[in-house]
Amino acid sequence: MKYLITILATLIISSLSAQQIDLLLKGGHVIDPRNNINSVLDVAIADGKVLQVAANISTNNAKIVVDASGMYVVPGLIDIHSHNFFGTEGSYLSNGPVALPPDGFSFKAGVTTIVDVGGAGWRNFETFKSQTIDISKTRVLSFLNIVGSGMKGGAIEQDMNDMDAKLTAQVASQYPEYIVGVKLAHYSGPEWKPTETAVEAGRLADIPVMVDFGGNNPPLSIETLLIEKLRPGDILTHAYAHVDGREAIVDDAGKLRPFVLKAQERGIVFDVGHGGGSFVFEQAIPAIKQGLKPNTISTDLHTGSMNGAMRDHANVMSKLLNIGLTIQEVVTASTWSSAQVIKKTELGHLRVGAVADVAVLRVERGQFGFVDTRGWKINGDKKIVAELTIREGNVVWDLNGISRPLWKP
Repeated sequence: MKYLITILATLIISSLSAQQIDLLLKGGHVIDPRNNINSVLDVAIADGKVLQVAANISTNNAKIVVDASGMYVVPGLIDIHSHNFFGTEGSYLSNGPVALPPDGFSFKAGVTTIVDVGGAGWRNFETFKSQTIDISKTRVLSFLNIVGSGMKGGAIEQDMNDMDAKLTAQVASQYPEYIVGVKLAHYSGPEWKPTETAVEAGRLADIPVMVDFGGNNPPLSIETLLIEKLRPGDILTHAYAHVDGREAIVDDAGKLRPFVLKAQERGIVFDVGHGGGSFVFEQAIPAIKQGLKPNTISTDLHTGSMNGAMRDHANVMSKLLNIGLTIQEVVTASTWSSAQVIKKTELGHLRVGAVADVAVLRVERGQFGFVDTRGWKINGDKKIVAELTIREGNVVWDLNGISRPLWKP
C-alpha cells in the first residue's frame, strides 16, 4: 500500500512539473493564513489559478519567473470598507464625485478585491453594478445601504421611511455574487430603529451588517450596540475612531472599556475603516496594547481620505505594523479574516485551484512617519510596499518591473 501511495505521489508531482506554468514566483516568504503557511516557498500559477505552492519548483516550464526573494507573497488583499460608486449624477458617495473608481487605487496597494460599503441601496444597485462592478478589473463587491437611495448624505440618510429591510434583503438575494452585506451609515438620531432594520435585512438575506455608528448627542450606548443589537459576525467599522456623538472604545483615562473585548469574544467584528477622520492613535495604540486587535483592516477609501493620513491599504497596514501588530497579523486581517467576514471563503488564500489573486509585498526598513486623522504623528521603522499585484493570474501592478525581462540593446 505504501509503495502504491509513493507511486501515485510521484505521478502527481511529475504531472505538475510537466504542466505549463504561466507565472512562477520564486523564493518569496509565503504567508497564507488559511493553510497555515508561513515559510519561504515558490508559488506557481497557470490558467488564472494557483497551480502549486512548494519548495524548489522547477523553472523549466515557466513562461515568466519572478524572483520574490526577500519579499512576502500573500493572497490578494481584500479591502472590506471602500467607496467606489463614483459618478456625476448623484451626490456624495452614491454615484457622486467623492467616491473613486476602483482600478486606479486598488492594485498599486496590493488589493484585488474591494467592497463598496453603502454607496448603493436597493433603489440604485443595478446602476452601481453596470457602472462600476461590471467594468472594473478589480473584483468589486457591495454592502447594500439600508437606505434605498444609498449614501447620498444629508437628510436623505436620515429618512427612516426609506429604510426597508425586506426590499434590501430581496435585492441582496438577487445578487449574492456581489452583495455581501448591509450597511448602516451616518444616521444621527436617537432611535434604534435604523440599526434594528439593518440587522433584520441582514437576517433575512443571511449576510453581515456593517455599522458606522454615532452622531447623536447624547450618544447612544455603544455597549448596547455591541452586546445587544448586533449579531455575531456583524461589524463595527471605524473601530479606533473618537468622534462627536459616539462613545469611544477607550475612555478618557486610556482604559479599554470592559465590554469591548467581551463583544469581540462573542463574535462582533472590529474593522479599522481608517477614512479621513476615523483613526486616532490615542484610541488605536492603547486598545491594541490592551488586547483589542482589529479583526479586519480596511481603508474607507474616498477623495477625503486618499490624500490624507490614510493614503492606501498598504499604508494602513504599515501603520498597524508599527503600533503592535505583526506582519502575519496584518496580512491575516487583510486577507483570510476579511474573506470569512464577507462569507467569500473562495478568496483570501493560496490553496491549489484557488483564483490566482496574489500580492507581493516588500517591507522596507528605515525611518518613516505615520499620521492619524487628527494630525498626530508617530515614527516607525517598517513600511509595507506593494511590489507586484496579480489578479486572476495576470500582472496588474509591477512597481519595479520584476516580472519583465531586462532590456538589451
